[in-house]
Amino acid sequence: METGSTGGNPIRVFVADNSPIHTQLVADGLKRDPALQVVVPVSDASRLNAEVMASDVDVLVISANLEDQPSKGLEILQELRASFPGIRAVVLLHSSKRELIVDAFRAGARGIFSRQGSIEMLMKAVRCVHEGQIWANSWEMGLAVEALANSRKVRPVNGNGLSQLSPREMEVVRCLAEGLTNREIAERLQLSQHTIKNYLFRVFDKLGVSSRVELLFMTLSQ
Repeated sequence: METGSTGGNPIRVFVADNSPIHTQLVADGLKRDPALQVVVPVSDASRLNAEVMASDVDVLVISANLEDQPSKGLEILQELRASFPGIRAVVLLHSSKRELIVDAFRAGARGIFSRQGSIEMLMKAVRCVHEGQIWANSWEMGLAVEALANSRKVRPVNGNGLSQLSPREMEVVRCLAEGLTNREIAERLQLSQHTIKNYLFRVFDKLGVSSRVELLFMTLSQ
């Protein structure tokens, strides 16, 4: 399954809302954007993983709740990320509760979208996430960063995630997750700020992120 840029080709979007009728409504709305090629599931949630993997998806738009099962969509996203760590997903949220927002990012969402938003804004969210950016407002991002800072420690993961990093690079990431500045990281690790910058550039390159914020969100979800 491709999860990177499609160049001049349409962005393939897989839509899975909390019921078939809602799924079709979201899909029909997204189809108004000629840059999006929309795919909808043809079976129930139990087969969703297989359908996503077979659909050559660029961006997954999935409800946090599926078939009246709270957080079922988040569970499916976590399962997909175990096989495809680079999958890009926008999670549709039915509420703005702090726990739900944090859980969505922990599950691996690269964007979260409230049901109060317009279909035009959802189109923008899909494009943004496809380009490798994070889609969230400042309050939602603040919740995610706060949750990360309060977590006990950052652990390397299997697959193509943080396990690519060297022990020293992981030290830098852990410091970053605590909210330390480059100067503070340099002081803690007894290195120069220039060296810390070089470590961060290497980390960005290995993980395919372009900013500290993207790195923080990857760390939160992994």
